[in-house]
Amino acid sequence: MRCAIMHKKTHIALLSGGTSGEREISQKGGDQVYEALDKSLYTVTRYDPCTDLLRLVHDAPLIDAALVILHGVPGEDGTIQGLLDLLEIPYQCSGVMGSAVSMNKLVSKFFYEKAGIPVPAWESSRRGQTVDSGKIIHRLGLPLVVKPASGGSSLGMNIVRSADAFADALGIAHACDDTVILEEFVPGTEITGAVLGNQDLEALPLVEIVPLKDHEFFDYHAKYRAGETDEICPARLDPEVEQKGRDLAVAAHRALFCSGYSRTDMIVKDGCIRVLETNTIPGMTPVSLLPLAAAAAGMSFARLLDRLIALAMEKKAGLPKNR
Repeated sequence: MRCAIMHKKTHIALLSGGTSGEREISQKGGDQVYEALDKSLYTVTRYDPCTDLLRLVHDAPLIDAALVILHGVPGEDGTIQGLLDLLEIPYQCSGVMGSAVSMNKLVSKFFYEKAGIPVPAWESSRRGQTVDSGKIIHRLGLPLVVKPASGGSSLGMNIVRSADAFADALGIAHACDDTVILEEFVPGTEITGAVLGNQDLEALPLVEIVPLKDHEFFDYHAKYRAGETDEICPARLDPEVEQKGRDLAVAAHRALFCSGYSRTDMIVKDGCIRVLETNTIPGMTPVSLLPLAAAAAGMSFARLLDRLIALAMEKKAGLPKNR
């Protein structure tokens, strides 16, 4: 008599929603991930940190791994990662250190520069601090970029093209964060490079980002409204420049102590690349860049999720959470 072999499903906690200004995008990403996960392999339970943290704590002994599809504070800055560490639930994204360092663009710049990674010239401002706009404009030039130090989806970000617009842009950014980055505007080709792995890292094909004419830059609506941006993968770059972009994505991943996966945004001008920022929980909506890069590498969305879960389980086996 032949007995059927029963394989235990992996119990996945899917975290999305949260309390940040990117809640809606997180929910959409969570929906997309839930639909794509193979239910013959996984038992999936959804949790919204806005309402379900106590239930997550209660269920922790039953959970094999978590997929954290959260954006902004407190889902992307290391806070939820610390809770999951306490609960001994492995997860697909960077640990507390990598998440906190990457989330803060000011801290990231220090780490980039220490690692020899090229970045645009920059200054910073704290709420309540007197800012000499003339001095900053003299050093960084016009236009210049004003953006919150923490946060994502380009919320609170503006390009200042005249001295008269400086104060308003600074106020908008400070409404989102106590610390603001003032950055040299580098005109060029926007690209992003995704990296997968804990110790052995794989750089996915670069994506070229071309916001349509109604968008001054890759802003919130350009990121998340279908048809607002041309996203070309592989990016239209010379092979040497393309390899340099992949190498810089890996270098940024390592410099910020990322693990699991990351996506680093860069700008290319005259063959030179400067790194802008690194995202430790890239978007997972139908128009997101990481799934596009994975597809160009021959990896379906469902297979990408399998890979991320495997990386989380790899951490559980004892590999470092931050690398």
